[in-house]
Amino acid sequence: MDGHAATTGRGDDGLARVLGLLDVVGIVVGSVIGSGIFIVPATVALEVRSPVVMLAVWVSGGVLTFFGALCFAELGGMYPQAGGTYVYLREAYGPLVAFLFGWSLFLVVDSGAMATLSSAFATKYLPYFVTLSPLAGRLVTLAFIGFLVTVNYLGVRHGANLQNLLAAIKLAAIVAVVALIFALGRGSAANFVRPAAEPVTLGSIGRFGAALIACLWAYKGWEAATYSTGELRNPQRNLFLGLLAGCLLVTILYLATNLAYLWVLPAAAIAASPRIAADALAAAVGPGSAAFVSALILLSILGSANTNILTAPRVYYAMAKDGLFFARAGEVHPRYRTPHLAILAMGAWTAVLAMSGSFEQLLAYVVFGLWIFFGLTVGAVLILRRTRPDLPRPVRVWGFPWTPIAFLAATVFIAVSALATGPRNALAGTAIIALGVPAYLFWRARGTVPRENRPPSS
Repeated sequence: MDGHAATTGRGDDGLARVLGLLDVVGIVVGSVIGSGIFIVPATVALEVRSPVVMLAVWVSGGVLTFFGALCFAELGGMYPQAGGTYVYLREAYGPLVAFLFGWSLFLVVDSGAMATLSSAFATKYLPYFVTLSPLAGRLVTLAFIGFLVTVNYLGVRHGANLQNLLAAIKLAAIVAVVALIFALGRGSAANFVRPAAEPVTLGSIGRFGAALIACLWAYKGWEAATYSTGELRNPQRNLFLGLLAGCLLVTILYLATNLAYLWVLPAAAIAASPRIAADALAAAVGPGSAAFVSALILLSILGSANTNILTAPRVYYAMAKDGLFFARAGEVHPRYRTPHLAILAMGAWTAVLAMSGSFEQLLAYVVFGLWIFFGLTVGAVLILRRTRPDLPRPVRVWGFPWTPIAFLAATVFIAVSALATGPRNALAGTAIIALGVPAYLFWRARGTVPRENRPPSS
């Protein structure tokens, strides 16, 4: 992409470069802060038991997330195109690996995540306020998907405005929860240090690693901001600053929230709580807080789902421009300047998954493969430093090569752990990803898009 296109209103083949720094932060915050901070603290506490080690897990997760964001920022500065991770994998490993990532994203990962969120919205949390029959729950699920598809179809600016609004409300609500707990809760500073950390052994290291895996899943989602790079103004600057600011903000919020939980509940009580946010707030202000927490979770779900439909269709759009997806998914709406057919395709498949009820198991299957793709993307920084040393790098990873190596080590650990603890799920996920190979060969054989019409490699 030429430098002029990268900084003006013209994006990839008609996409509108209308997103700025705050939009990247909104995508990061809205995508990362979902249900994780309301569920994962109990898992972490159950594994490590000590509050000091609990906080160390969350700090470690934030640092590793920061390292990953640095790597993605360097790649985004080199390739300021729609598709983000797909483009980085294509340039480092070739079209097959990139296609398998996009295939997984469409078939299960983002479509399945959006199906999970829409179903949870309608059947798990909305019924706290409104009683719904099974049929009504399904209709609300479809309406939820249809609403988000419509907003994002009508323009990336509309989708980003909704994202920013939801992210701001979510941030304000979480800050309010923390403030209320500290202001009104009868807490104890002893909860921050007791029980003490156990001696360092292979067992304690393993438990720390298991807790870190859960923690990193709660941090996941920031990478979605790279998918929309083709619609960013000044993408090299805004992607870098947005990723770093968003990840830092999330880390601070996660630490503050965990400290608030510990202020009113000891580590053992956190480990035993299936609804830690509600229990901690109830300990501070009384049982009437459950409605507030439920509303906060509904907003978190809406923001996370909007991130999926706001960003992921840009990957399918990039695949189509490469001739590796349905050709019409690479079209841009003449008025709204969105990849409208890619958005509709994702919305339709999400609805199918939501109605089938099979999405949660599919998501469990592909966790193993997803972290493999994460590791490969960060590894692309190392590969492209060697194979394309001449390529301009407006952003360079700090602490190279140790920063990407540390993140790579974490992804390898997560993948190996997933394989060891759930080999059947890991193998099933690998099989789902491998189903993309014949699809790749089909589109490759058709050769629907001449190479000269595809996005440039530099």
